[in-house]
This record gives sequence, structure tokens and C-alpha cells, in this order.
Amino acid sequence: MTGLAQGFRHLPGLGLAALLAAAATGVAALHGGPQMLYALFFGMSLNHLGRSGRAAAGVDFASRTVLRLGVGLLGARITATQIVALGWQTAAVVVLAVLSTLAVALWLGRKLGLSDAQNVLAGGAVAICGASAALAIAAVLPRHKDSERFTLVVVVTVTLLSTVAMVLYPLVVRLLGLPPALAGLFLGGTIHDVAQVVGAGYTINPATGDAATVVKLFRVTLLTLVVAGTAYVFRHDRLAAALPAAAGERAEKPSLLPWFLWLFIAMVLLNSTGMLSAAVQQGLGHLSRACLVVAIAALGIKTSFKQLARLGWQPVKLIAAETLWLAVFVLAAVLCLR
Repeated sequence: MTGLAQGFRHLPGLGLAALLAAAATGVAALHGGPQMLYALFFGMSLNHLGRSGRAAAGVDFASRTVLRLGVGLLGARITATQIVALGWQTAAVVVLAVLSTLAVALWLGRKLGLSDAQNVLAGGAVAICGASAALAIAAVLPRHKDSERFTLVVVVTVTLLSTVAMVLYPLVVRLLGLPPALAGLFLGGTIHDVAQVVGAGYTINPATGDAATVVKLFRVTLLTLVVAGTAYVFRHDRLAAALPAAAGERAEKPSLLPWFLWLFIAMVLLNSTGMLSAAVQQGLGHLSRACLVVAIAALGIKTSFKQLARLGWQPVKLIAAETLWLAVFVLAAVLCLR
């Protein structure tokens, strides 16, 4: 009965986040534009509702549990065959691009006065898969007063830059006359969000679109390693942040590999063995996207424009610099392989 009562307590806030996510999806379908960004802005416009007693519990549930479910289900898009088909050179370029982008984020972020946790969050978002990576990494970082606001700044910035890249990068591909495999490596290895990679690739030709999508999905598989590594490095900080205020209570030790990463791995394995039909894969992909959009709307409800403005321009500078580094690194590798 307690669990049922808890479920009813989540309904108002969860329903509000789902409604905003549906509105964002409708606007994106009718007018184009980034679905997650719409959901975020719609949520922020109703920030006053997130502070009310009735909606707060459900909004919090959506921004945490629903978010983790969405990240876990991303694995249904990926198979081991896709990864093997890339070849070692392409895989090496992508892995080095991800590692170097994270290194740049840590180095430059410290110069800008940001914490290592913030630098890893911004670096992972750029290096792997934009908003989805930001949300996944944030889930295993220690929580502080500015944690959610910083996450939203990262989501907004990487989504905007990903949209710009979707328009500009195909022009670079055409200017250089890259063949489909190398064009796919450049687009899939640099653009932040999966949807924008698909959009950019297929505006050139189907072969480039296919190659870009596979490269991008390989980047997404690296999310498990980055999140697991982040959880390990920050495990003591997470435990300290979770310590109860009341003396004598025992704090629950954060798990090294969160449940949503196990779900991600299970989805990849099931998909690789052919146990997920095409219809099921598509359905799980849609469900994953829906969960992430609901979570973004919930995070928006919990944050105001004034709170975001307090974080300043340092995160934006960091993410823009990382994006430029990633593009230059992958393009240089592509030209070497040509």
C-alpha cells in the first residue's frame, strides 16, 4: 500500500513533465528544431509549479528515475556487429577523439575555474552524445546546489552547437569532396546528438548517412565506460554528498556501476544476439527518447532562467572550445586516412 501511495504522490509532477514533453514533441514535429530544447524551455516557463508540494515529488522522480531508464534503453540501438564493421582505424580515431576531448575539458575547465566534476560532465557531453551523455554522467556525479543547473547549461549549449554543426559540417564534407566512409567518420565522430548526425548524414547521401549513424552509435557505446569511470573516480565525493544529516544513520554506499548501465549493456547484448526484433528495437528507441524528453522537461521545471544566468559564461566557453577541438581532431584524422 505504501508503494501505491508513493506512486500516486508522483502522478501530478510526472504528468506535468509528460505533458510538456508531448507539447515539445508536437512543436518539433510541426516546426522542426531540437525537441529536447523545447522541452527544457517549456519546463523552465513553469518553474513556479516545481516548487509546489503536489508536483515536486513527481518532478523529482522524472528527473532521476525516468532519466536513468531512458539512458539504459539507449542500448537497444546498438549491436556488436555494427561496432566490428567500423574497422580498427575508424574505431581508434573515435576512441582517441573521445579521450582527447575529455582531457581538453579537464585542462581548460580548470583554467576557467570550474570543478573537475563539471569538466567531466561538459567533456562527456561533447565527446559522446550530447544531452543524453550529459544526463547519464550527471546521474553518477556528486550532487551539489548547482549540479542540476550546470547540467541544464550543458544540455542547452551542446544542443544548440549540435544543431549548428548539423548545418555547417555537411558543407565542409562537400567542400573537401569526402567519400561516404570518411564523411560518415567526420559527421558521426563530431556532431553531438544522434538525431543531428542522422540529419546531417542523409542530407548528403544514403551511404554517408548510414556510415555516420554507425560511427555515432559506436560513440554512444563508449558512454558505459565513461560513466563507469566517472562513478569510480567520484565515488568518495558521492558518498560524502549522500551522508545523512542525522547522526547514527547509515548512508547507503553508491554502487560503482549504476543499474541503468547494466540495463544499457543488457540491451546491447540482447540486440546483438538477435533477440530483439526490428519492431521491438524501434519501440524501445522511441521509449528511450520519450523518457529523456520527459526528464529534460522535469529538470526545466526545477530550474529558472535567473538560476542558469548565475553560472556565467564559463561553461559555454568550455563547451564551445571542446566542440572546436573535436571537429579539428577528427577532420585531421579523416584527411590523414584519405
